[in-house]
Amino acid sequence: MTGCASVNMASKEQSAKAKEFQLPPEGQTGAYLYRNSVLGKALSKDLRVDGNCVGVSAPDVFFYTPVDGGKTRAVETESEFSPNKLELFFEAGKNYFMRQFIKVGLMVGGADLEQVTEAQGKADNAARQSSDCHAAAMTAQAKSKGGYASFFVASSS
Repeated sequence: MTGCASVNMASKEQSAKAKEFQLPPEGQTGAYLYRNSVLGKALSKDLRVDGNCVGVSAPDVFFYTPVDGGKTRAVETESEFSPNKLELFFEAGKNYFMRQFIKVGLMVGGADLEQVTEAQGKADNAARQSSDCHAAAMTAQAKSKGGYASFFVASSS
């Protein structure tokens, strides 16, 4: 697994739209990945869906990416020594929320993922104020090669 490049931030409009938590387009699943833990504020960790980089996490940010539904997906986070994986069946037409958390490690903090309820995921992300952001750059070529159109939103708590 190679490292993810940093991802540009979404505009305020994109942030507000993502926080409406609308259902994804037909045949797709909305995947929200976020980190809201106090531990490991200085750490950033790669996040991937099926091996494709979604972005590099930081405290108080969330990522949204639509993926094809009706499949089991591997959601991974970089950790201290090797990635940690959460495998979930993503039903089309639904949103799923996965929380990344930092845990104490041997040399540096590790990371793991847990699925949270839709109510918890919405509450964890909607209460934040988004900062000034820039749109994510994802070219049509990257999408045609299986890349995901994703963006993240930095938030102040």
